[in-house]
Amino acid sequence: MIRRLVPFLALLLAAAPAVAQAPVRIGLSAPLTGPDSAFGQGLRQGAEQAVADLNRVAGGRPRWVLVPADDGGDARQAVAVAKKFAADGVRLVVGPLESGAVAAAAPVYEEAGAVMVAPAASYGPLTGRGLWNLFRLGPSDAQQGRAAGAYLAKAFAGRRVGILSDRSTFGRGLADAVAARLKEAGTPEVMFDGFPRGNRDLADLVARLKAARLDAVYFGGLAPEAVTLLRAMREAGLGATLVASDGILDPAFAAAADGEGTVMTLVPDPPRLPEIRGARPAPRSPEAESVAANAYAAVELLAQATERARAADPRTGRIADGHKVAEAVRTGPSRTLLGSVAFDPRGDRAGAPIALRIWRRTPDGRLDYAGNDAEP
Repeated sequence: MIRRLVPFLALLLAAAPAVAQAPVRIGLSAPLTGPDSAFGQGLRQGAEQAVADLNRVAGGRPRWVLVPADDGGDARQAVAVAKKFAADGVRLVVGPLESGAVAAAAPVYEEAGAVMVAPAASYGPLTGRGLWNLFRLGPSDAQQGRAAGAYLAKAFAGRRVGILSDRSTFGRGLADAVAARLKEAGTPEVMFDGFPRGNRDLADLVARLKAARLDAVYFGGLAPEAVTLLRAMREAGLGATLVASDGILDPAFAAAADGEGTVMTLVPDPPRLPEIRGARPAPRSPEAESVAANAYAAVELLAQATERARAADPRTGRIADGHKVAEAVRTGPSRTLLGSVAFDPRGDRAGAPIALRIWRRTPDGRLDYAGNDAEP
C-alpha cells in the first residue's frame, strides 16, 4: 500500500471494464549501460515503480507491463531498440534519454504507429519536425533560452545586454531564443557574437564586449567555454553579469574562481517517487534521482491516454495504432507526479517549469546555486 497514495493513480482505472483485461506493454528505451547508465537506471526505477503502482491500484492485476531495453545512449542502438519494439508490437514507449537517440529513433516509432514520451531530451528542433507521435516532458533548449530572455528583459531593462554562443547547434539555439525574446520585449541586444569551442584566446572578443559597455552577457554553451569567458572578462575588468543555461552544470564551472553571481536557467528539482509503506526506499544516485520522476510521469501519461482512448484490445492488450493514444495525450491535461501536464501542438510540454538560480559562495568557500533563487 502506498503511503498517501497519489489519488490520480486511482483515476486511471475508474472507467476500466470489470472483466479481466490482458496487460498492455510499455517499452523503455534507456542507457542501461555506458557513460549515461546512472541516468538510465533512474529512468528504469521510475518507470518500474509507476507500473507497479498502477497495477497495485488495479488490485494487483498485471494491467501494465514494462519492457526495458538498453540503447546505451547511442543513436544507432536506439534505432535497433525501436525496430525491435516495432516488430514486437510495442506501441507505447518511454525514452530515449539523449536528444540524438530520440532524433534517430523517432521516425522508426512514427512509421510503426508507436507513441513516445521523451523524459528529458532538450534539443529544440526535435519537436519541430511535425511528428505526431513525439512528446517531450522536460523543457527544450529554446524554452530555457526564452526564459533567460524574459529574465534579462526585466532585470536589465534599459541596460545593455550582449549575447554570445559557442557556435555549436546547442549554443546557437539558446542564443537565438534569447535574442527572439528580447526583441519581443522591445529591448534587443546590443551585440550578438560567438567563439568556437576550445578557443582559449578571447582577448579581442572581450575587448569588444568592454567597448560595448555591457551590463549583462548571455552565453549559450557549456561549462569549459563559460569558465574561459568569465576569466577573460574579469581579467579585462568587465564586471557584466553572466547568464547561461544548465549547460554550465559541470564540476569545471563549480570550481571556477570567477563564477559567483552567474545566473542560470535550469529544470526545477524533481519530486521524489511516492513512498511504499513498509518498503525501504531504493537508493538512487543524484543522476538517477534527476530523471526518475519524469519516467514515472511518462508511464502515467501513456497509461491515462490509453485508457481514455480505449486503444488497447482487452483480449490481447495490444494497441494496433498509437494515433488514438497520441490524440488523447495531446488533448490532456493529464494528472501526473509532476502535476498537471499538457502539451502544445508541437509536442512540447506547455508551461514547462524553468527555475532561475544564482551561483554564490557558500560559507566553506564552495560555489553553489542550490537554494539561490533569482527573481524571475
